[in-house]
Amino acid sequence: MNIDPILEAFNSKKVAYLLIGGMNFHLRHKPVLTYDIDFWIEDSPENLRRCEQALSEVNAEWGKSPEEWGPVGKLKPGWLSASHEIALTSPFCPINVYISRKGVDSWAGANGRAYAGTTTTGISYRGMSDEDTLNDQYALDEQDRRIERIRVLEQLLGRKPTV
Repeated sequence: MNIDPILEAFNSKKVAYLLIGGMNFHLRHKPVLTYDIDFWIEDSPENLRRCEQALSEVNAEWGKSPEEWGPVGKLKPGWLSASHEIALTSPFCPINVYISRKGVDSWAGANGRAYAGTTTTGISYRGMSDEDTLNDQYALDEQDRRIERIRVLEQLLGRKPTV
């Protein structure tokens, strides 16, 4: 798994994104086993276009059905708006792109609270704040919540443990 080329492509195309999920937690707090990279992107036509270009640059593949699966670079512009959650594959790792999140007020609000980080190899990224990450976890169905992540975040934020 190599996230650097994906982050570099998103950065070079100036995609307005927040790194969320396990990779965000891994880079910020604690090594956790994760097999994908999750992005929450700003929902604007220009940003969706830039994200489509970045995903094409890393040879990502997606399709509405197995029969339609293939390189996103061959799709017509606008394909990313087909859903609020798109799961793609790439030569580097699986990529999930979200247009909305249940537990956080808005992308703009979350972006204002986000932090600037760098990977161990020096690639910059913007990551969802701990508070928003915790709220995002609480909004998930109970079986989908990452209990260890919630425990760590509650402790870091000085909250009473809920799990």
